[in-house]
Amino acid sequence: MSLNSRAIAALGAVVVVGAATVGTSVAIASDQTEHISHRATLTVGNSSIVADPLCWNNGSPITEDLQDKCQEAANDALKNGTLPTSDVVASDRVGVGVSPNVADSGWWAFSNGGSTSGGGRTSIASYAKGPTWSGAQQANKILNASGKTLITVVEGDKNSDNPIAVWYFQLNTQDS
Repeated sequence: MSLNSRAIAALGAVVVVGAATVGTSVAIASDQTEHISHRATLTVGNSSIVADPLCWNNGSPITEDLQDKCQEAANDALKNGTLPTSDVVASDRVGVGVSPNVADSGWWAFSNGGSTSGGGRTSIASYAKGPTWSGAQQANKILNASGKTLITVVEGDKNSDNPIAVWYFQLNTQDS
């Protein structure tokens, strides 16, 4: 069975209409504000949490003063239980994702648990520019002994002292 020129032309028309529809959808979706497009996702097992940055300076580097305020806000949110939170068991797999424009700037993620060789930090994603996903790690490698693990995601150039955005998530360890 061979395709005739009418069938090929019809398929071509479908592809062109489909591409135009997708292109228009992308153009409409990209009309979001810069802040909305700066998102991080924490995936634990089969569930995910999407969050806006806790610390954000409209796309400009966060100054040292703002970083201090950010740390205070993060500590308050941790104490008040207002951070994006997920329950986790040691056998879960945990990963972090970021939106494409965050990946274009560069980003990394770490926890305040796991091995102490990193000064009390365990890397979830080493500095990366381009990739939007950290890959999934075994939770028992990144959790701390307190039962509450803080996950930090940072957007920025690894050679800069000031990040562009910072997200925080909390993992609550559950019995398996």
